[in-house]
Amino acid sequence: MKKRLMPLVVALGISTTLLPYAVANGASNSAKIDQEISNMKKMKSAAEQKAKDVQNQLTQVQQEKQETAKDIETLMDQLDSATAKLSGLNVQIENTTEDLEENAKQLDEAEKRVETRDELLKKRMRIMYENGSVSYLEVVLNSTSFSDFIDRMSALKSIVGQDKEILEANKKDRALVAEKKQQIEKQLAYVKNLYAQTEDLKQDLLVKEKAKEVKIASLSAEQQHLEEISSDQEQAIMEYARKESQLQAKKAADAKAAAAAAAAAAAAKNSSSFGSSGSGGGGGPAAGSGGSMGYPLPKRVSLSSGYGGRVDPINGSFAGHTGIDMPSPQGTDIYAAESGTVLVASEWSGYGNCVIIDHGGGVWTLYGHIRNGGIKVSKGQSVKRGEKIAEVGSTGRSTGNHLHFEVRINSKPVNPSSYIGY
Repeated sequence: MKKRLMPLVVALGISTTLLPYAVANGASNSAKIDQEISNMKKMKSAAEQKAKDVQNQLTQVQQEKQETAKDIETLMDQLDSATAKLSGLNVQIENTTEDLEENAKQLDEAEKRVETRDELLKKRMRIMYENGSVSYLEVVLNSTSFSDFIDRMSALKSIVGQDKEILEANKKDRALVAEKKQQIEKQLAYVKNLYAQTEDLKQDLLVKEKAKEVKIASLSAEQQHLEEISSDQEQAIMEYARKESQLQAKKAADAKAAAAAAAAAAAAKNSSSFGSSGSGGGGGPAAGSGGSMGYPLPKRVSLSSGYGGRVDPINGSFAGHTGIDMPSPQGTDIYAAESGTVLVASEWSGYGNCVIIDHGGGVWTLYGHIRNGGIKVSKGQSVKRGEKIAEVGSTGRSTGNHLHFEVRINSKPVNPSSYIGY
């Protein structure tokens, strides 16, 4: 009997001896893991802050780029206006030139008329010179009869009238031509001056347009650089989150193992000297990866953007899309696609307000662009499949209200469509 009791007593003694060590060792491992988790959180927090700073810079660059693009549009409108004004001035110059040519023609005709009249007056002066100076009174008094007197008077009136008309016509023609010529020359000079001013304006606008285009090219390069940095930071954050999740899982597994060891030791201590010890079996964590996930919205919607390559709606460049976009009105409820633990519940990089749930086995789901104040869970919280976790919005790099939904395996994005039945 004593021989049969000895192994049991020895085993009980060993278990009792190892129990404090197992508990202490478990506590030591737990403290070590807690320290690693704390360090990981700090690194992730620093990476998140850097990503946020980069996102702010990117937003500022995008706004400046949009403002510069608007400036170019304004300059182009001004250039179009200047071009239209220039065209109008060209028409005005052509019309003025035609008027000037017509007036030059009229001037030539008027000068010919003046020349003809001058020639007529010169002839009469020569006749008067050759025949001696004869006054109009002598002509009248030398009449031979009353009838001859009347004829001579009529002739004199006609001559005097003609002379007067010739002189008046010449005077008017000369004044009109001089005035017209001066007026047109001033008008032409004014139009040419406007033409020169408009040409200067056009050249100035072209220089400004070129400068704005160069600025946009510079901003585009800076935007691309910041987007690359943002992408790198996002990957770094994902890696930190993945490691943190692994450490949390290891901590939970160690705690479970320590609890199992403590339970086994307690059972061995409390067993009777006649009982036989049995080995307890422990199960691993559920994979939870089989089967489809729950739909994250109250009703099915058509996707506005699928997984994979697409044209970025903000910068217009071709880029990869790590999830699917599900358009819905602002405030629409968002549900957890599977049970798990909330890994992220805050503003996060280009996702805006974001929730990430760790479902175990390296499986995560991500819910992005949540409205401000729309996150309804907190980090570390356990959630059930179908539980409301947030509300639809348009924060971060978003052009409208929608849910950006991702599934990640070991922090790497995979096509989420098949997981929710698309």
